[in-house]
Amino acid sequence: MTDWDGADYQRRIEKTLADRDPHGEVVFVQRYGPRTVLDAGCGTGRVAIELADRGVDVVGVDVNASMLEVAKQRAPDLPWVLADLAALDLGRAFDVVVLAGNVPLFTPPGTTAALIAGCARHLAPDAVLVAGFALDGRYTIGQYDAECEAVGLILHERYATWDREPFASGDYAVSVHRPRGRTGQVPSAATPVA
Repeated sequence: MTDWDGADYQRRIEKTLADRDPHGEVVFVQRYGPRTVLDAGCGTGRVAIELADRGVDVVGVDVNASMLEVAKQRAPDLPWVLADLAALDLGRAFDVVVLAGNVPLFTPPGTTAALIAGCARHLAPDAVLVAGFALDGRYTIGQYDAECEAVGLILHERYATWDREPFASGDYAVSVHRPRGRTGQVPSAATPVA
């Protein structure tokens, strides 16, 4: 996604979300009561900016300079980091790492395991990794779960939408993984999967 134009992307997002709540991902993430969030693959900052407006300490990271330029224009006081998530090392951990907006689908083929590992490095012991992406055959839910498992994350819950519609099968999933052996409780509006 390094060649996308940030301003064009922002216009498309605004048009797409004009007739629905643009903050479903934010509401979903807030269920976990995070003080800190890493918006991994933040694009033009829609999720990060809204989280910050709601009092969350948030850092946005994206590999696309044009996207981050738009994010910086929209919220110049937030920390925006230009980096590949696979190699990211911010030297800190977060309560939630969120991959909103099909992030795994925009990574080069064969790099999703490194992407997941990069995100997992930034999870606090009682944190969650939240990812929502289309299930269109390019990247399967089984592959995602296996790559999470490989870095010590287990499935906590899964939904069909950011509004927490139950997941049975379909073309989209929102998955919540947590570190294996965590000590804290993860709030859930559904029966946890473990």
